[in-house]
Amino acid sequence: MITLRQLNYALAVERHLHFKNAAEDSSVSQSALSTAISELEKQLGFMIFERDNKRVLITPAGQEVLNKARTIKLQLDDLYKLAETQHSPLSFPITIGIIPTIAPFLLPIVLPAIKKAYPQLELTVREAQSHELVHAVKEGDIDTAILALPYDIEGLLSFEFWQEDFYWISHQKDAKPGQSEVSATDLLEARLMLLKDGHCLKDQALAVCRFEGNNQHELSATSLNTLIQMVLGRLGSTLVPQMALESLVGNYVELKAMRLSEPSPHRRIACIIRPGYAGLKNVELLIDLFKKEMKEQPQRIL
Repeated sequence: MITLRQLNYALAVERHLHFKNAAEDSSVSQSALSTAISELEKQLGFMIFERDNKRVLITPAGQEVLNKARTIKLQLDDLYKLAETQHSPLSFPITIGIIPTIAPFLLPIVLPAIKKAYPQLELTVREAQSHELVHAVKEGDIDTAILALPYDIEGLLSFEFWQEDFYWISHQKDAKPGQSEVSATDLLEARLMLLKDGHCLKDQALAVCRFEGNNQHELSATSLNTLIQMVLGRLGSTLVPQMALESLVGNYVELKAMRLSEPSPHRRIACIIRPGYAGLKNVELLIDLFKKEMKEQPQRIL
């Protein structure tokens, strides 16, 4: 009889296309995983994977098996989640993904409140870029993810809990005296530094400013903290979201923050989940808590 363990091992091999790495991911020995896959293939009567010493390939019939295995896994996960929701609210493990331009600024605000309101919750946080988190939610690898919209989340549901604008950060010596806002046109004349490609914040900033290209952005970084250090060194200026202002800029008198005077909001923060996700009510509890905490700390955010 085909077992869920066999299907999970097969899905792990699909993710890694490497038996040793799949075994490590599954916390079993390579021989145990290989034996389970071989037994599954024997029961099916055909090979799921072609393998040699150099690579692993998925056969056409094997891909159909893996697609069905993924559906079975998601349905079973939802069944377990449905059972969990019959107990006390948020008294079971939940995994939330958060993008790097939100995690370090949102978590200090909401984690103490979560711990106080739901002390039994076993919370795991995974930080990754938007495309990785969208894929993880769709595959059922995580329960929900916190993203900045607009972003392509086709097939998923979104629940918005915060809206914010971008602020232009420059060195005081490079800013115009008395200026409190800056337009996208003004930024065309600035040496604007943004995050590297792959970060949705860069794409959203360019979209808000209606920049068709980004050739003028000569310097880039993988974190907002690094960009702020570049601005302190007068290498250029940057854009940061409102949520990050106090943490990134508050301690530097050398820096000046000016709101980007383009139509608001510049980005929207939301939780995303799969349609039919059995833990929806519990995610809604978290969303309500997020809304409450963000509204109650305006000075901290602004």
